[in-house]
Amino acid sequence: MGVSNLYVLVLFSLLLTPTFAAKKSYIVYLGTHSHGKNPTADDINRARNHHHNFLGSFFGSVKKARDSISCSYGRHINGFAAILEEEHAQQLAKHPEVLSIFLDEGRKVQTTRSWDFLGLEKDNVISQNSAWNKGRFGEDVIIGVIDSGVWPESKSFSDEGMGPVPLRWRGICQNDTHYGFQCNRKLIGMRYYNQGQIEHARAQNSSFYPTPEHSTARDLDGHGTHAASTAVGNFVANVSVFGNGYGTAKGGSPRARLASYKSCWNVNGQPLDCRDSDILSAFDDAIHDGVDVLSVSLGEPSHKNTEYFKDAIAIGSFHAMMHGILVVAAAGNEGPKPDTVVNLAPWLLTVGASTMDREFTSYVTLGDEQIFKEIMQGPLTQHSMIGNLECNPGAIDPKKINGKILLCMNHTHGIDKSQLAAQAGAAGLILVNPKQLENESLPLPYHLPTSLVEFDDAQSIIAYNNSIKNPVASVSDVKTEFNTKPSPQMTFFSSRGPSTINPNIIKPDITAPGVEIIAAYSEAVAPSKSPSDDRRIPFNACFGTSMSTPHISGIAGLLKTLHPDWSPAAIKSAIMTTATTTDHTGKNPITDYDGLKATPFEYGAGHVNPNSAMDPGLVYDLSFYDYLSYICSRGYNQSIINNFTTPEIHSCPKSFSILDFNYPTIAIPDLNESVTITRRVKNVGTHNSSYEANVEGVDGVSVVVEPNNLSFTEYGEERTFKVTFTPERNVEPKPKAEKYIFGKLIWSDSDGLHH
Repeated sequence: MGVSNLYVLVLFSLLLTPTFAAKKSYIVYLGTHSHGKNPTADDINRARNHHHNFLGSFFGSVKKARDSISCSYGRHINGFAAILEEEHAQQLAKHPEVLSIFLDEGRKVQTTRSWDFLGLEKDNVISQNSAWNKGRFGEDVIIGVIDSGVWPESKSFSDEGMGPVPLRWRGICQNDTHYGFQCNRKLIGMRYYNQGQIEHARAQNSSFYPTPEHSTARDLDGHGTHAASTAVGNFVANVSVFGNGYGTAKGGSPRARLASYKSCWNVNGQPLDCRDSDILSAFDDAIHDGVDVLSVSLGEPSHKNTEYFKDAIAIGSFHAMMHGILVVAAAGNEGPKPDTVVNLAPWLLTVGASTMDREFTSYVTLGDEQIFKEIMQGPLTQHSMIGNLECNPGAIDPKKINGKILLCMNHTHGIDKSQLAAQAGAAGLILVNPKQLENESLPLPYHLPTSLVEFDDAQSIIAYNNSIKNPVASVSDVKTEFNTKPSPQMTFFSSRGPSTINPNIIKPDITAPGVEIIAAYSEAVAPSKSPSDDRRIPFNACFGTSMSTPHISGIAGLLKTLHPDWSPAAIKSAIMTTATTTDHTGKNPITDYDGLKATPFEYGAGHVNPNSAMDPGLVYDLSFYDYLSYICSRGYNQSIINNFTTPEIHSCPKSFSILDFNYPTIAIPDLNESVTITRRVKNVGTHNSSYEANVEGVDGVSVVVEPNNLSFTEYGEERTFKVTFTPERNVEPKPKAEKYIFGKLIWSDSDGLHH
């Protein structure tokens, strides 16, 4: 009876569905254009007209189609964004010319010490073996950043000492009348894309009207400036954040050129949002403009991970790869849960976040002389202390806490709590980390002196606070400490594998510093992002995979300068296969935020090692056609492949195992019987060299490499080998929680120079 009633209610609600369904913004992806790599203005106009006519055939009116299309991709990506009813979207999806159609959704945005930690310098001295010297500091490589724009006046983007803009550059400096600025020989291009964001805002509020802040390439948020300067920022001396981290700020490729593509906006007071249609426009222009590397610190929520050709970043980066551009993207900030990594396409270089060996610390001293080492913005002389477990709006009584140190449980929304405490007249704030994050303290631009204490320390502080009538505490000056251990260590927020799209591809690919990264910032916004905060700073310390991503982009720029003929896959392989899985002592494995041993699902191939990446010896290379074969193995048919090439040039292979895709890692899901995979390595080291294989780990599995020795006589020569994995039957089955087994295959040359 209950089931029958439920059916009736569901059917009734369907019958009451309005005749005119709500319109939404969709992206219609048609593949690539036939006009080649250097389209003319006429080519672009023809593409736009084709989009109008194509959609008009469904509407019955070209004019309606023209009014509906918000973005037309006419350079390299073939497709358009349009406001459609679901009925039309379904009809378009069935058309043979349409590769995919998907909703135009939003993406979220995901240093004075880090380059020293990565070995590019030591105590401000740059050795001859440094990747900076080998890669000529990224001289004249062009790195594009798709983000929230940049702050052009930052010293990080000064063109002092820079030569002429490379002749191959075809981009523009898209200025505006309200926030006027100029590009220069360092910051050679700025563009902005707002049509998708405007359409989204109007869908939320029909009376929305864009203001000048919605039509500028200038960064009004800070995220894009920080990411860009981490990748390409010049050397800027005497930098600190509120007196902390004093030193010289610089990017990974400090002599590189910067092109900024603003696709992320703050609209109606909402957090930074990046619409898929605007991101695709940015990719299309960046490919045309002539960038060498693209840095994309963006990603969708992991529960929205979808097939590659329904993913704007995967589509844009696929076209970039076709044109020899490496795209570096963030793994996401949804850790420590598994299956949360985003940006899963194999042509992307996906970056997790880890710590480095620097902390900003101070000491909290209680009235009973107990002392605790904590992360702090201070100092603070002795004050009375009061506990308030909630510290939420309405729970803080200014009469009770004025002039006192406030103790707050649960370190969430810390900046908001610090603002409430400051407004109530508190002298300082102690925030307590939850038990599950007891090893993680992330310094933020708080509104008053704030100490972040570990859960166990907090219990002692709470006990003292409750034990006497007038508890007091004081805090020492902040001290910058180096060589802290363990480091690197994976952060709790860094998203984890395995991939939810294809477990045969291990993601993330690599990890890099992503905590306490000091880099340039927008002076249009407070470091706390609070409207009531009137502080403005030229440099800020930020954390996230948004910060680790441009580290890798800068390193990729060095490799592109040193090896301009290398493919994106070769650069990616060099970075991955030279990474380290030990801490900076070289003795202990990289640990996770909880102190346990980390795995490739946290760090990918390991922690980046820039100096070794410059000379990897061997690389696992991939061509555009290798990626097409991979796409075939994912179930895409020849008609889809024909959008990118012709059957005469490349057709789907009749037999292709996804296990043989020449990726720099190997993943075998559900190993129940013997499996043999094939890989191919290219010699990029000395002409006459030989390598021997060695396998480490992989407990409970027999691993045989054939041949076990490889010899090369020429640069660029390739050799193929096979690896056979056989589960050992006499090994006890592992519990489900331990079902993954990890190991390494290491090729070492006879000189001991390359591993």
